[in-house]
Amino acid sequence: MLHVWGGTTLNYKETHNKAGHLVIGGCDVVKLASQWGTPLYVFDEEEVVNSVNTFRDALSSLPDYEIIYAGKALLTLGIARFMANLGLSLDVVSGGELYMALTAGFPPEKIYFHGNNKTAAELDTALEVGIGRIVVDNLYELEFLSDLARKKGRSADIMLRIMPGVEAHTHSYIQTGQLDSKFGISVANNQAVDAIKLAASLPRINLRGLHCHIGSQIFELASYAKTIDVMMAIMANAKAAGIMLPELDLGGGLGIKYITGDQPASTQEFGKFLAEALHSAAAKYELEMPKIMVEPGRSLVGAAGTTIYRVGSIKENKGGRTYAAVDGGMGDNPRVALYQARYHAVVANKMGQSPEKTYTIVGKYCESGDVLINNIQLPRLEPGDLLAVFCTGAYNYTMASNYNAIPRLPIVTVYRGSSDLVVEREQYQDLIRLHRIPERWLKDGV
Repeated sequence: MLHVWGGTTLNYKETHNKAGHLVIGGCDVVKLASQWGTPLYVFDEEEVVNSVNTFRDALSSLPDYEIIYAGKALLTLGIARFMANLGLSLDVVSGGELYMALTAGFPPEKIYFHGNNKTAAELDTALEVGIGRIVVDNLYELEFLSDLARKKGRSADIMLRIMPGVEAHTHSYIQTGQLDSKFGISVANNQAVDAIKLAASLPRINLRGLHCHIGSQIFELASYAKTIDVMMAIMANAKAAGIMLPELDLGGGLGIKYITGDQPASTQEFGKFLAEALHSAAAKYELEMPKIMVEPGRSLVGAAGTTIYRVGSIKENKGGRTYAAVDGGMGDNPRVALYQARYHAVVANKMGQSPEKTYTIVGKYCESGDVLINNIQLPRLEPGDLLAVFCTGAYNYTMASNYNAIPRLPIVTVYRGSSDLVVEREQYQDLIRLHRIPERWLKDGV
């Protein structure tokens, strides 16, 4: 039996087999939990492939475009290889992500390196391996990179990150395009145009275009239209100064559906909206259409992830809520505590049963704020039941912690009935692998 979540804005599918068990990627979730243990991240390959193809279709009306996967959403060695196999480029934001991508065999010329405070060692590596673009965040980095490239006898292909002054309607922690932001060069007082002129004049710097990113989990497309107008106006000013900028990276941020009330624009609507806004701005400012880059992260992998928990204690407070505790929580999903994120869940071993009771789903961490879902209607829960929380593919594994010395979760990928390990479950010995006890502390007294 097939249940469509979200109607025409489908983000994931819920299916169950004759045993009443949730099925993801053709795999029985009860069997996955038995084989791999809980808690467990499950990654649906086909969901991502479909999302990538939808993005390609949505952008196909543009003369030239590039899809750059935002690795901060979910990056492992396996995921990097998977995205490379799909023909995507990759956005990294640290030396660690760059190392992971290169170790996985990701083509360096398809890597875009972001970050507001890249270290000398990170920039040195980027120059050494010849990554596609370094996205320069500020004037200090611009001049430092020019000097470093000169000393190494190399050239750096760059984009300048511009702060367009557009405030996206999303959580304040994930807004990045407003004028008061730690990211990018401001458009105020001609700062952006002055930075473009400086970049064009510096030795060993090849300025290829401009980058911007206004935030994450964005539902209202109007913010993109304002951003495009601002960015194309800057490109026109650069052209008037004799500087041609053939590339425009609009970042990512397209939202997805987490719960019933969410109404994000579809990828098709997003692509159509971008194309219309870009053609309009190009005509307005008498510019040729630049090559367009977009950086989807959550919108590619968010709906592909499901976290499987096992229910433990169930506590009913008289006159209060009924709490059902699971074997994970804020350590594997900090987004609820950070952003007040909301999720939908089902009981994976009771898919044929109707909701009977309202529960608050909490984790096992020593924090009152360790709440995964407030007030959700579910079939009557019992210890040992399996809870599947949907849309946990983005910013769950990558933001996970070892708080309370709890090992981090494994990731298992599923595809048409088969499952494979992408990340092993951490063990207790992994938690102390880098720990040391100074010799003098081993003696009696301190």
